[in-house]
Amino acid sequence: MEAAASDAGPALSAVVAEIFAPAGPIATALPGFEARHGQLEMAAAVASVFEGGGVLLAEAGTGTGKTLAYLVPAILSRQRVLISTGTKNLQEQIFFKDIPLLRDTLDVKFTATYMKGRGNYLCLHRFDEFRETGIQSHDDKHHLRLIDEWRRTTETGDRSEIEDLPEDLPFWNDISASAENCIGSDCPQFHDCFVTKMRQRAAEADVVVVNHHLLCADAAVRQSSFGEVIPSCNYAILDEAHQIEDVATQYFGIAVSNYRVDDLARDAEKAVSARLISDAEREHEIRADVDRLRDRSRNFFGALQMLRFDPSAGSLGGTESRIRVRPAQLVRVADDGLALAGALEALESDLALAPDASEDVLALARRASEMRVQVNFLLRADDPTYVYYLEARGRGTFLRAAPIDVSDIVRELLLDRMTATVLTSATLTVDNSFDYVKGRLGIRRASEVRLASEFDYQKQTILYLPPRMPDPRSREFATAAAREVVEIVKRTNGRAFVLFTSYANLREVQAVVSAELSYPILVQGEAPRSALLREFKATPNAILLATSSFWQGVDVVGEALSCVIIDKIPFASPGDPITAARIESINAEGGSAFGEYQIPLAILTLQQGLGRLIRHRQDRGVLAILDPRLRTMGYGRRILASLPAAPVTHRLTDIENFFV
Repeated sequence: MEAAASDAGPALSAVVAEIFAPAGPIATALPGFEARHGQLEMAAAVASVFEGGGVLLAEAGTGTGKTLAYLVPAILSRQRVLISTGTKNLQEQIFFKDIPLLRDTLDVKFTATYMKGRGNYLCLHRFDEFRETGIQSHDDKHHLRLIDEWRRTTETGDRSEIEDLPEDLPFWNDISASAENCIGSDCPQFHDCFVTKMRQRAAEADVVVVNHHLLCADAAVRQSSFGEVIPSCNYAILDEAHQIEDVATQYFGIAVSNYRVDDLARDAEKAVSARLISDAEREHEIRADVDRLRDRSRNFFGALQMLRFDPSAGSLGGTESRIRVRPAQLVRVADDGLALAGALEALESDLALAPDASEDVLALARRASEMRVQVNFLLRADDPTYVYYLEARGRGTFLRAAPIDVSDIVRELLLDRMTATVLTSATLTVDNSFDYVKGRLGIRRASEVRLASEFDYQKQTILYLPPRMPDPRSREFATAAAREVVEIVKRTNGRAFVLFTSYANLREVQAVVSAELSYPILVQGEAPRSALLREFKATPNAILLATSSFWQGVDVVGEALSCVIIDKIPFASPGDPITAARIESINAEGGSAFGEYQIPLAILTLQQGLGRLIRHRQDRGVLAILDPRLRTMGYGRRILASLPAAPVTHRLTDIENFFV
């Protein structure tokens, strides 16, 4: 660092204003740049909190230019600043586009780096081991040659640099630098390790760009010997902050699965085969431990699967199935669970006591120990601050515990560690207030700024609400929705996202529109998300049918996307274990979960879904919501009042005329 924040003193706000001035450095560097009022206001607010400390909540409508608005004061503060984003796409945009622009523009020297989760990076030690001992197919050998050539020239070890590497490479987990397999400073390649180098770059950088998943994963394992990756920072900016609660819920939870047990058993078996255990008797015992572990795992996770058929448990449809489990239900699998814990303890002991055990072997013992502790915690299911549930995904069975309320966790492990924190997003307020997000994230005091979108929704959009639709809970709804989708996209010439709250509705609508429309139809699940987006952008008049993963973090600028149709108000399913537990908790404390939690969450989700449409001042398009409750229920008016102020129509002819 070249200077402390105190050197900038009260002049920081003034310097920031000069940077954004009509004849300032950014305007000079970017032809046609015109600082927007909202951008200037946000930059001033960020400068103020960096000067005085505390928390800033900044809702910046689409088109505000919020990224530059927080980057400029962050860089000029002369502090090490942590920037966390909701998606890798935004993370890479900031690092590869915005930061180089400011490095060339600002008269300030600064360094920056970006960090992803450890699983994105190649482990040189494990790569060498896998080449020698791993079972490899013809395709595996081809990909190993690609990786071997790349690792000799890459500076980062980030697998995303290899364009020809499949997203679902079968053996990547065997060669990645995941924390679970790391042996730390005892590794023979520690100094050449890509994670070590990433840490070193971050420790020396002025700006460190991460994503929320890494931020929360790092905070969750900060007490672990090899867990901490992100360097100490006292100033943080959390972009797309509306995602923090969901990500924190995931990473501050506890989970065991048949996948994790299988991986441990396989790695222990490989250690024996690679002669990492020198004692023949101990080697025999470990082989027996592995066989016993696999047997106990099959019994336990098989017994958990039977709980899915318990008539007292609810379930979710779609590609995932989650059911809540209570202590009384887990009693029925307790014997199998304790037997699994015993098998983990035996393997842990024999690995740890192996003569001349290498660090690789001791790391396996630590993994067995950690998993044993987690199995015992989950079997008790007696912590009232957690909700316990079973999840089936593909061939995997997961027993999980998730925190019901993450507000204290977020405040203590993320916010209280910082001198100044900026939380920003296009969607942070409900009913013109930050109270909802403050409560969910444990924010006690904060400065607040709301910046309206720079887009003219009165001219750029119309909101279509069908005049007649059946109740969304009725069997007739999907058929009626399909009819509306067909009529709408005929008038928009395709060019539409159709976003659903369930896979069931998606499939029913897909069957109808595929039969009645000649436009290219893309469907979530038929290709990777990134491939679908590329194809949508490249295919004239395409229609994309998708669910929740396309509700946010997707940018399609221009005429390729001219219509967003949403089937229902996106209420979180009360059958979801985490949602159900939060509803119960709020109601038990005397609150109204529907008004205080379910409606606000639906509003923010809906705002994100509709935010896919208008990404530029030249964009024009139709927003369509097929749920009749927006017109017939009192809360519908509350939701409508939170949406962009677009003209409302109930006539299909207005859609047709809008594009004339």
